[in-house]
Amino acid sequence: MDMRDYAILVVPIILIFYGTFVLFMHPPVKVIRASLVGGLAMALLNVAGDLIAIHASQWYYNASGLIGQLPLPLYTTSLFITGGLAYLLIWRFWRGAYHWLALLLLAGVPILGYLRDLWQARLPASMLVWNGPLAWVGDLLLWPLMFFTGYLVFRALAPAWQEEAKYHVEGADVVERRE
Repeated sequence: MDMRDYAILVVPIILIFYGTFVLFMHPPVKVIRASLVGGLAMALLNVAGDLIAIHASQWYYNASGLIGQLPLPLYTTSLFITGGLAYLLIWRFWRGAYHWLALLLLAGVPILGYLRDLWQARLPASMLVWNGPLAWVGDLLLWPLMFFTGYLVFRALAPAWQEEAKYHVEGADVVERRE
């Protein structure tokens, strides 16, 4: 696939998908900003890991339109979906009845990212080509490092989810917010 086609056809869908979740979740601006900074940290570590792996001859990308041997538009997925959106959902579900979903996302995103790369590297017509004997080990180490570093950046910048407790006062609902 050509990276220009990916940038034109897929990146807008990624942005719309992220924007839709932000629109319906109504997180504070600080949380949106923190999710994007955490996703950016994840994407930059992804770039660094790919550069190290490419120069160590462990894997490479087989696509046209690469810039410095890197598929730059592909990193928007790390920035907005596996980083930013995952962090937003973890933040949203961390307190409450769906805490298990936040824990599932914390464990599942790096696992699914690695399994996706493993599957993609075995396809004959894939953009990702593993050609080194330690490619699977490098990718297995890279995913948790990327995800949890981005998550730590997110947690450092994002305010805690505010619990809402409703009280009935003289026929009107009053919402009290606590940190």
